[in-house]
Amino acid sequence: ENAARRGAILRTRLTPMPYGIYLSAEGAAAQSQRLEVISNNLANVDTVGFKQDVPTFQAPFAEAIQRGLASSHDGSINNIGGGVTMMDVTTDHSIGDLKRTGNDLDLAITGNGFFHIRGDDGKEYLSRAGSFGLDTQGRLTTQNGHRPVLDQAGDEIVLDPTAPYTISDDGFIAQSGDVVAIGLSQPKSYNDMVKVGHNMFQSLGKVEPVPLEERSIRQGVLEMSGANSVRQMMAMIETTRAFEANSRMIQNQDSVLGTLIGRVLHA
Repeated sequence: ENAARRGAILRTRLTPMPYGIYLSAEGAAAQSQRLEVISNNLANVDTVGFKQDVPTFQAPFAEAIQRGLASSHDGSINNIGGGVTMMDVTTDHSIGDLKRTGNDLDLAITGNGFFHIRGDDGKEYLSRAGSFGLDTQGRLTTQNGHRPVLDQAGDEIVLDPTAPYTISDDGFIAQSGDVVAIGLSQPKSYNDMVKVGHNMFQSLGKVEPVPLEERSIRQGVLEMSGANSVRQMMAMIETTRAFEANSRMIQNQDSVLGTLIGRVLHA
């Protein structure tokens, strides 16, 4: 009898944790990842040209179905699902609200396209943030980091700060008889766009110039962040509550398991 009891205890100890604990833990991990995305969006609600990230989730089949031990159409308990996982984080490229600043070098793209920016590594990147200025060399640069803004040919745009200039609605800068086109390009697909920091994107696919008839820029205006503070706060509250609910489920199931083991030991 004692040997049988010891065997039962040993088998209990070697038995995997209840499936429900794994599901709850996976749910808590997914909500934690979602919270990181929301926190980053919330931190950039005032960042010019920022594009919010959107996490996507998927409810996989239960473990038995994934391992081929059951069918998703057999009507068994395996149809209850296999929890939830965060599959990907995509960027919402919707145009943000426009804010008038009155600064002549604040530019907002009102249609498709991205500005050309030269990064610190010398490569060419894309950005919707049009808060520009002139450095000591007369180069048109970004305000955050003073990275050069490029023309359509990929060259730096240089202006004489002592001479007047004009910027047309289709993005051409004219000064002292010279005319240069501000670089505006569009990727084949937004899915090719990858954030590289400093409010810039790198396109993994081909990038094409925005057609002349579609070039549209407003001077003295900025495109604000695509992240809405109220919506992000609501999403954060929702995510926090979901995380706490999964954590309580883990505690409850652990308590039930501990009680069960205790009864077996004292049987």
